[in-house]
Amino acid sequence: MLIPLTRCFVSLDPPLLLLLLSCIIYFPILLPGTPSLHGKFDACFDHSFGRLIPPQPLPPPCQAASFPVPSAMRRSTVSAASGIGARLALGRSPLPRPSAVHTPHAAIVPHNRIHGFHSQSPNHYSEVLAPAAKTTVLPAGEVAAEPAPPPPYRVTIAELAERRAKAGRLVAPTAAYSQTDMFKGPSAGKPLSKDWTHHISSEAASREPCVLKQAARHLKTPGLISLGGGLPSADNFPITSLSIHALSPPSFSPTDPPLDLNIAKYTATHPPFTSEYDLSIALNYGQANGSAQLNRFVAEHTELVCAPATSDWRSCLTIGSTGALEQVFRLLLDRTRHDSLLTEEHSFATALETAHPLGARVFGVPTDAQGLLPSALDALLTSWDPAARRGARKPHVLYTVPTGQNPTGALQSPQRRRAIYAVAQRHDLLIVEDEPYYFLQFPPPGVPPPPPEAESTTEFLTSLAPAYLSFDTDGRVLRLDSFSKVAVPGARLGWLTASAQLVERYERHAEVASQGPSGFSQAVVWRLVDEAWGHEGYLRWLMGLRGRYAARRDVLVGACGRELPEVCSWGETRAGMFHWIKVDYTKHPDYPRKSILEMEEEIFDRCIKGGVLVARGSWFRAEPDKPPSGLFFRTTFAAATEENMVEAIKRLGKVIGEVFRL
Repeated sequence: MLIPLTRCFVSLDPPLLLLLLSCIIYFPILLPGTPSLHGKFDACFDHSFGRLIPPQPLPPPCQAASFPVPSAMRRSTVSAASGIGARLALGRSPLPRPSAVHTPHAAIVPHNRIHGFHSQSPNHYSEVLAPAAKTTVLPAGEVAAEPAPPPPYRVTIAELAERRAKAGRLVAPTAAYSQTDMFKGPSAGKPLSKDWTHHISSEAASREPCVLKQAARHLKTPGLISLGGGLPSADNFPITSLSIHALSPPSFSPTDPPLDLNIAKYTATHPPFTSEYDLSIALNYGQANGSAQLNRFVAEHTELVCAPATSDWRSCLTIGSTGALEQVFRLLLDRTRHDSLLTEEHSFATALETAHPLGARVFGVPTDAQGLLPSALDALLTSWDPAARRGARKPHVLYTVPTGQNPTGALQSPQRRRAIYAVAQRHDLLIVEDEPYYFLQFPPPGVPPPPPEAESTTEFLTSLAPAYLSFDTDGRVLRLDSFSKVAVPGARLGWLTASAQLVERYERHAEVASQGPSGFSQAVVWRLVDEAWGHEGYLRWLMGLRGRYAARRDVLVGACGRELPEVCSWGETRAGMFHWIKVDYTKHPDYPRKSILEMEEEIFDRCIKGGVLVARGSWFRAEPDKPPSGLFFRTTFAAATEENMVEAIKRLGKVIGEVFRL
């Protein structure tokens, strides 16, 4: 039967034969399809090159060298292992820089262990083309999707310890330059981020490196005598040591003997070198992206928690999330382009107040109990008309707080996050993922989380909703983390994680603005979370913190159920520090003669007189020039004692009852 069929093919004209073969190859793939949100493309088709890419064979695992790589070599080696060099080593042609126009790409799926140069840590990712999950955005905002792909490989604490042991003692003297590539593990098989030049503001694009900061990179040169920089001698610093008493893992009980931590002046720079970081380094000038010592911890922590999906991700220390957010907005938003910003319809008030002076119009996206609605986001962008929005350009930046959203307390589910990301891909959005409450994710009210001693740190991390970074194969996410909400707010210390291109532009701004976080803050936090607690201890601290805040949440929610009148309602608070209360304004006896804002003002003023402070919902409106969508108040279970929380809710309930004449 095959012989006549073969003769039939041979007898055909070449163009007709080519057409027939194309139908045979394409038809089985195009028929089922793997639609995007609107079914317009198939994930098996590479739109960057306009051709179909078949799966390629995997190379056998390779063994890394067993010797530590000098830190001066680490950046170039990682770049080669994770970028074009890795593709050549895998027998594939190097990819060109991604174009500015978004094109869908194939998924990266786990396969075998590919060892990198930096350690024996396995990397479970190889670049294999596979259909993406079918995703459909429904009108109600829910997402009907196939099961999510397996979670990315997450490095272990033991592997991080092994990596450090092989690298040897970290030598990073005063103003030593460092970056994430010096400390992160191998990234073979992960994609490079897209090029975001078209999204960078003219201000950010015009920044040049600080010549004095660049010159400080030479201070590590052996035998170099520096007469170039104005770095004061540490001998003239009046502070010779710092002593800290801290809670001790794993119980962190205030009744247990504390940890006595000391930070001296010369323990890292003079023999016998008993530490890697001391006051002679911390209290002097440094690099704008922070000290190498704390950058290493942050890079490792990001690998543990987020497992970024791209090869060229980078972290940079910041002066806390608020300061970092202002710099990120200036990096991405340009008033001369009439740029605009998207966020939840009720959003972090300080973020809104940061954006407005930059000339950016802010537009709110409707939300539900899981936060921002992907269908509403997609509809808003699809129908965008600058003329109808006072000349505002179609937004290219989305600011969101996915975990414990401020002010609503909403927690985006894994499916919700992936659906939002898919909309961002379709409309070429960058996502600013602000995650100060990421580790404060709770079970439903009344259900306590597992006690820290009954759960491993790996189980804890696996239980958390995935970071956008973990599935961000485009490099379109800028994640803001902070020590503020979970450790020491006054330290004003956090970090930004994003593509190397965006972090480099951020650092250029920091060099002439903040010049990096406080040396005191870096030294104290590093001494605590790195040298004293370590990654295991810090994660166990976060696990205990989650339990304490969950218990406080239960107290506040329970008081609301007992003390607030029937006109009040609320959803499940599953993360963060805030509880969002909705008041049915239609039940007010003077509605509709009395407006929502008038009711809100009356309740707020009476609350102050009655001895309780709550936040007015209108303070958080993304578009204050539009009529409010409802009557809301934000409460918090962060600071007041349990007894005071109950009393405060009782006073709030009394005021609402009086205003509504119940």
